[in-house]
Amino acid sequence: MKITDLKPTLLWQCFDEITRVPRPTHHLDKMKAFLVGWAEKHNIPVKTDAVGNVVMTKPATPGHENAPTIVLQGHQDMVAEKNNDVEFDFLNDPIQTIVDGDWVRANGTTLGADNGMACAAGMAVLLDKDLVHGPIEVLLTVDEEQGLIGANGLEPGMITGKILLNLDSEEHGQLVIGCAGSQATLCHFPYTTADAPSDYKYYSATIKGLKGGHSGMEIHLGRANANQQLARFLWESQKQFGLALSDVAGGGLPNAIPREATAVFGVPADKAAELEAYAAQFSDTIHSEFRLAENEDFTFTLVPAESPANVISEPEAYALIATLFATPNGVQGMSLAVPGLVETSSNLASVRKVNDEEILITTHQRSSVDSRRDEISDRIKALYENIGCFVEFNDPSVGWAPNPDSKVLKVAEESFKTLFGSEPRVEALHAGLECGIFLDKMPGMDMISFGPTLKDIHSPGEKANIPSVQQFWDMLVDILRRLA
Repeated sequence: MKITDLKPTLLWQCFDEITRVPRPTHHLDKMKAFLVGWAEKHNIPVKTDAVGNVVMTKPATPGHENAPTIVLQGHQDMVAEKNNDVEFDFLNDPIQTIVDGDWVRANGTTLGADNGMACAAGMAVLLDKDLVHGPIEVLLTVDEEQGLIGANGLEPGMITGKILLNLDSEEHGQLVIGCAGSQATLCHFPYTTADAPSDYKYYSATIKGLKGGHSGMEIHLGRANANQQLARFLWESQKQFGLALSDVAGGGLPNAIPREATAVFGVPADKAAELEAYAAQFSDTIHSEFRLAENEDFTFTLVPAESPANVISEPEAYALIATLFATPNGVQGMSLAVPGLVETSSNLASVRKVNDEEILITTHQRSSVDSRRDEISDRIKALYENIGCFVEFNDPSVGWAPNPDSKVLKVAEESFKTLFGSEPRVEALHAGLECGIFLDKMPGMDMISFGPTLKDIHSPGEKANIPSVQQFWDMLVDILRRLA
């Protein structure tokens, strides 16, 4: 079965078209061109702004011209993650979709349902001639996943509606009315090198096959962070055997929990057998600790490596390993205002050599309280400045304060109860949405967020639940009818 065989047919057909367009964050020229061309092909009015946001419009169903204008909003970009053993070029290759029971997934890469589902739903609304609705504006922003660039750069007048349906949530049955703010903390570690000791035996240590996931949606699930666990191994090995560290690398995007990390290092030859025994013990330890939270087949391996030409100088390697090991990671505080909500978190997102003189360590902080977000960022800044790093903050975003008296929320609650016979969950998220920026730019905007059920987004395990996509569509259509 292909995704074009699924229902609702029009939405899945639009999603299929989207999967054929390369659209990783910061590389959206092809997606913008596709959307503009698609709109022109279907005689749909379309406009863009300087940063690349696209707005497509549709007039009201006859007789509903005086209904309020509704903005349907999502983002064009997707997180580009793949398994290491998969050959895939996100700048040129189409996503390979697979129907797997009640789920749609991709072949070893992210699926892009985050947020291709919003794009497809908006396009389907624009095409469907049987819907009842007021005036429609479909706003598809750029570069949401890193920097919220589209929302921040949205030009005045691009949209006129005062009611916004954000279609970027990932759980059917959930109506979102608030979210956390976030920012990235970038630590530039300068280092010098020395000749690699000739009497050392060298190894490559690798952890891979972890679940990873979205650092806002899954940070509380107790999954292993590959960078953190590798730093833990290096710290203990350094204490026991002494290390000559040549390279360390792991993770990728700021908002993705790292699934893989690798280090190349040496130990004195007479300590090699002890290191190998400790590595086996460490593997057993982390498999035991994370057996309930992680994939059963994740691996930690230690294999011999060729002797490198040079290594990071000993005091700098010690400082780097110690600081990586000490970096705050995971949940840092729970909300007292919303029971069960993660208030503040930090993700040790990536470690990589920039060149032979600098290693870049990227962490990502989130909080529904801006001052707590800033506090944890400043703690990391203090930690890394202590070892000589230049530290900068990047991509700050404001949170979205909940409005429990929202009129569109009441409409959505009634729609859900009528369609599905139960009460929806009205919640705030620890993940980030663009709604806070829209509210800051357009005070008084009435907003909610909802969507189909997506699992393991920001990882190659990302998948979309097929029955929930139909429910999502039914609810969107019903809300539009009620608002008209």
